[in-house]
Amino acid sequence: MESLLIQSNEFKRQVSLEFKRYLYHEIEWSWRLIGIVGARGTGKTTMVLQYLKEHFKSNNQNAIYISLDDFYFTNNTLIDFIKEFRQKGGVFIAIDEVHKYPGWAREIKNAYDRFPDINIVFTGSSILEILQLDVDLSRRAVVYRLSGLSFREYLEMENICRERKYSLDEILSGHHDIAYHITEKIKPLAFFSDYLRFGYYPYYSENRSVYYSRLSQTMKLIIENDLRLVKGYDPGNARKIEQLLYILAGNVPFKPNITKLSEKIGVYRSTLVRYLHYLAKAEIINLLFLKGISTSTLQKPEKIFLNNTNIAYMLCREKVNQGSIRESFFLSQIQVFHNVSLPKKSGDFLVDDTYLFEIGGSRKTNKQIKNEKQAFIVSDDIEIGALNKIPLWLFGFLY
Repeated sequence: MESLLIQSNEFKRQVSLEFKRYLYHEIEWSWRLIGIVGARGTGKTTMVLQYLKEHFKSNNQNAIYISLDDFYFTNNTLIDFIKEFRQKGGVFIAIDEVHKYPGWAREIKNAYDRFPDINIVFTGSSILEILQLDVDLSRRAVVYRLSGLSFREYLEMENICRERKYSLDEILSGHHDIAYHITEKIKPLAFFSDYLRFGYYPYYSENRSVYYSRLSQTMKLIIENDLRLVKGYDPGNARKIEQLLYILAGNVPFKPNITKLSEKIGVYRSTLVRYLHYLAKAEIINLLFLKGISTSTLQKPEKIFLNNTNIAYMLCREKVNQGSIRESFFLSQIQVFHNVSLPKKSGDFLVDDTYLFEIGGSRKTNKQIKNEKQAFIVSDDIEIGALNKIPLWLFGFLY
């Protein structure tokens, strides 16, 4: 117990409060049981340590950060730790890497029910189906999902520009004024290409020269370790999933031929469809379905994208397709707070079953969507738009 407190205080001491993720200010931290899930490397651990540092003194014994992959928990149960910590005056526990501890959900549920004076925040992989566990946490936990850095957050983290986020409605109705306001401070296109290459995962700032190596290692950890959390996943097929990912990287976005893909990597068609859903759950790829179509693990997606542009550059380096990059960026930013589907007729994306978007370069016209209502052109390589033509970079200010 004492060693874990010392370790927790050291982690708090080292974390910086200068930059906080968008989700930090949206979490209702006073709730007794909070879950934070997200892909590896998005900053979940940093965020909970920032909360501890900001609200509890550095040597405070009443709040603690622990990780369930610590050797301590190979010989001690979580529930016994929480009980002992509470007896010594503890009131707040931040629990990291819950998916590394068998039976974590039941012990957290028991702690919640038995100790009403303890607040618990837990973090875990984006693959976790926290609200569909055998143990019912849905009536107890408020679960938040943390995405990678937005373009807006990247600019703030780089000390280039500090600007508030804008809602989709604000951008659609006032994009000209918003873009003009921002471009009076900075030239967004001067920094946009760097964000597309390096800016999605916060750890890029530690050393850009090895960023793609670290990102590649992160992808392997997800495929070889995290996917084991999914029922029915065969770890022996990890290399086939890696092969699938490289095939997708050279073709996305595209409408997949599941039969040909399954033959190419040597798995059954139904297995391939499940793997695509696993990769989407792990936030390595994004799947797009037609409006109104089920997104169950048995449903074939209509279109596949890489989850974010950094993964595309890591896999393809300078051979990336710019049209693919534009669409991947738009989807990665807008899906955080909005439902996105594939339009049945014209356009690239249908958002919230209402707004139609066509993505392209600076010369993109509204020819393909001219007869559609609530339709917009999203153009790369422009600073300020007009009428229904909106700069692509501006959608990086949605969160």
